[in-house]
Amino acid sequence: MVSVIPEPIKSQSKTVCVIGAGPSGLVSARELKKEGHKVVVMEQNNEVGGQWLYQPNVEEEDPLGKTKTLKVHSSIYSSLRLISPREVMGFSDFPFTAKEGRDTRRFPGHEELWLYLKDFCEVFGLREMIRFNVRVEIVEMVNDDKDVDDNIKRWMVKSVEKKSGEVIEEVFDAVVVASGHYSYPRLPSIKGMDLWKRKQLHSHIYRVPDPFRDEVVVVVGCSMSGQDISIELVQVAKEVHLSAKSLDVPPGLSKVISKHHNLHLHLEIESLEEDGRVIFVDGSCIVADTILYCTGYLYKFPFLESKGRVEADDNRVGPLFEHTFSPFLSPSLSFVGIPRKLIGFPFFESQAKWIAKLLSGKTSLPSFDEMMQSISEFYIAREAAGIPKRNTHDICDFNYCDKYADYVGFPHLEEWRKELCMSALLNSMENLDTYRDSWDDDDLLQETLQNPYFTQLATL
Repeated sequence: MVSVIPEPIKSQSKTVCVIGAGPSGLVSARELKKEGHKVVVMEQNNEVGGQWLYQPNVEEEDPLGKTKTLKVHSSIYSSLRLISPREVMGFSDFPFTAKEGRDTRRFPGHEELWLYLKDFCEVFGLREMIRFNVRVEIVEMVNDDKDVDDNIKRWMVKSVEKKSGEVIEEVFDAVVVASGHYSYPRLPSIKGMDLWKRKQLHSHIYRVPDPFRDEVVVVVGCSMSGQDISIELVQVAKEVHLSAKSLDVPPGLSKVISKHHNLHLHLEIESLEEDGRVIFVDGSCIVADTILYCTGYLYKFPFLESKGRVEADDNRVGPLFEHTFSPFLSPSLSFVGIPRKLIGFPFFESQAKWIAKLLSGKTSLPSFDEMMQSISEFYIAREAAGIPKRNTHDICDFNYCDKYADYVGFPHLEEWRKELCMSALLNSMENLDTYRDSWDDDDLLQETLQNPYFTQLATL
């Protein structure tokens, strides 16, 4: 019997444009570089970090973010601290460890995560691939022909150098969209909203509590940001009224409300009146100075001209196979960082590895029909589970992350990572105002810190 040794697959090098130098864009650039691709990262700001690059000056931004192009990308507010412990957040080979002279808290402030991303960029030599202060205006297919082979599809990227105004048009073999989804405000539809004469803003431009001193503020939305901002505002505002879909809130929020005489919980708003009244669905009413919408964000890709092949409809970006590839445009167009409510950085890394290997020809996607069938089954399952369309990309499932990792041979999430994440989540629900500084999983934490992930990689 003659054994045949298969020839090694020759890696194909592609020119790839990565849009955005936040966490998902940086790890995409690294994985593409490792696979031998020629990478250009286009970043509209003057530094890496994406959302984690704090932008304190928001005066020029529309308070409700109703413009087509936003002047401010980041929605980070000054006091923001991480909601997950630092141990779970690092990439697979680059732990997010405490460094002397920096914010060493287990749940550090936003600047510490930005510095981690800067460190990641420096250690892996990514800065040389990044063009800063460049805004992507248009991404469109050059040879837009359905009969064109997937491996021949190419993309024209039109960008503008923000300082000089110079317009550049370039052609790439592939485009990775890593532009984030926490910038464009998602607003509710409330009767009288357009006629209400007093101050209205979205949390996208909230930075510090001082401008709301002695005001009556209505915070719409009971998400983590709505809760966090309400706790901060209650220290300076005359009254804070938190409007939620239900009065059945986690114990941690109930405890906080009981501690502050000027923090009140309401159901949703029925209408806004021109005289400043805010009427809630239960008929109760207050007169407010400001309404602050903590109502989430929209997926938007204003630069992408896909002729309807990929669209954001009611906050569902699709059709996308595994939240990453358009069956019509894969593998030359991909998205990294779309899913929410998961341990983000390792997941983005697994996405980046899959894309890089696909582009180099080392692996392949299912057929068009198989991808479309998978997407259809996913949508049907979400609908059957009662999950609204707008929450299509909310994962909330460690098993999905492991299943995704199997596509590219990426390691499953470590058990310690899952356990620490769940421990922090449960603690936050019970102790909303203290969970970042007081926890009861110290034994698990100390055991985790002896893992080779921390003991061997922490010196990077």
